[in-house]
Amino acid sequence: MAGADVNLSGVAGRYASALFDLAKEAGAIDVVAADLGDVERLMGESADLRDLIKSPLYDRDQQTGAMGAVLERGGANDLTRKFVGLVAANRRLFALDGMINSYKALVAQHRGEVSAEVTSAHPLTDAQVQKLTETLKAATGSDVRLSTKTDNSLLGGLVVKLGSRMVDTSLRTKLNRMKLAMKEAG
Repeated sequence: MAGADVNLSGVAGRYASALFDLAKEAGAIDVVAADLGDVERLMGESADLRDLIKSPLYDRDQQTGAMGAVLERGGANDLTRKFVGLVAANRRLFALDGMINSYKALVAQHRGEVSAEVTSAHPLTDAQVQKLTETLKAATGSDVRLSTKTDNSLLGGLVVKLGSRMVDTSLRTKLNRMKLAMKEAG
């Protein structure tokens, strides 16, 4: 089975593992990864698509047809279209985001990469991303695939998730710790 070291529990992990095995057999690991990245981006940009995926109000045919049209218009690979069609037909679109994340983890493991997610209060510059990638590579001894996102509520600093480890140096967390320490002292 693909990815013995990647946690593939639950429906999302099982579907992602099956897709990875099929993509590997077809020599389409990177093509499917790119297609799923496009789907993930579209899910982030479109409230209507998120609603279609998450809402039980849409029936199987509506979800299957709509997802098929989205993937067809986006020029997705046949394997990706069939996979998402199967997921929709099995009424599992609610887990698509988890399937995409599990697939990305399998691809990273296949490439010998470590995935890291960095959340910052403000968008990072290219130089900051490069420096952070180099630092994490030196710490892990592996290539690092870095994904970034912003969260204004952090106020400042970073939250870095690397595998099962998380380092939170955000100003929000530091202020919360100070608040808690002051309550305990008072």
